[in-house]
Amino acid sequence: MSAVERAHRDEDVPHGEYKVPGGKLVVVDVTVDPDRNVIGDASVNGDFFLEPDEALADINHALVGLPTDASRATIAEAVRSGLRAEAELFGFDPEAVGIAVRRALGHATRWQDHRWEVLPAQKLPIALHAALDQVLTEEVAAGNRPPLMRLWDWNERAVVIGSFQSLANEVDAEAAAAQDTTVVRRISGGGAMFMEPGNCVTYSLSLPTSLVDGMSFADSYPFLDSWMMEALREVGVEAEYQPLNDVVSPQGKIGGAAQKRLAGGAMVHHVTMSYDMDAERMMQVLRIGREKISDKGIRSAVKRVDPLRSQTGMAREDILDTFVEVFARRHGAEVAEIREHEMDRARRLVEEKFGTEEWTARVP
Repeated sequence: MSAVERAHRDEDVPHGEYKVPGGKLVVVDVTVDPDRNVIGDASVNGDFFLEPDEALADINHALVGLPTDASRATIAEAVRSGLRAEAELFGFDPEAVGIAVRRALGHATRWQDHRWEVLPAQKLPIALHAALDQVLTEEVAAGNRPPLMRLWDWNERAVVIGSFQSLANEVDAEAAAAQDTTVVRRISGGGAMFMEPGNCVTYSLSLPTSLVDGMSFADSYPFLDSWMMEALREVGVEAEYQPLNDVVSPQGKIGGAAQKRLAGGAMVHHVTMSYDMDAERMMQVLRIGREKISDKGIRSAVKRVDPLRSQTGMAREDILDTFVEVFARRHGAEVAEIREHEMDRARRLVEEKFGTEEWTARVP
């Protein structure tokens, strides 16, 4: 492919783009040798920095001959091995090239390749929210509805534990009963969430795994939540990810995220951030919470932990509205709602799974 041909790129030429979270844009145009199912030619470009100039030719040459189904790791290793020793990459890395190549070859997708929906907050029992994560993600996997962002709301006190957490180790059963606290186990991993009406901001993304194809789990968290960081900036909070899954501001931790990848090519990714938390009550109910908070300068005499409330000065409902507006604007999402058959199936799943002792105590 000549320089002139690249300048007038044929839309049929495989083309992939990947914006490194906090970094630069990597663009790849490739041609495919159909007889051997390998990359026949490649052109990597973007707004990154690379020294020396000749290293760009090294990267392009390293991609030629790779199988069209090569994994991100295989592509990255080929690029890394093909670079001259003195090469320096700024704003991108060989893994970013791998993702862009995978996108060019149709194995990975971009946000704009999908039609998105946003489901505003609806007050529902916590167990029903946990069930909806599974139901809606399976609907996305089956192609029955577009990928979506869904905000949670609720009227009960609850603890939502991770898929692999020990119920006995995490929750003080006597304190939970005394505090009229529902305990629900979700399908994703991660830590326990203490939830009271109005005390936090929680949302779920149900999306095709092709959107994070080739990414490590560590990379997928900030990538999927870049819109959320924009929303936080709009309400006056500067935040970032602290690996693996913590959302932090200069004033400390705000919240955390968790994921579960389902069969059928879809996944759920959700985030919970503290709006105005009763830390003392949380420590009464959560056993591990007492240890986690012990090194954060929070004493039992402190009644509340309120990062979103204190840093924004906004009502929680206004923050939720901002989240809807930013997601809709950034990804062209349409406001939608949970369909009747989805709600019916979620209610059945509460009866059969999420509301049962067998599921809740599956890790005793």
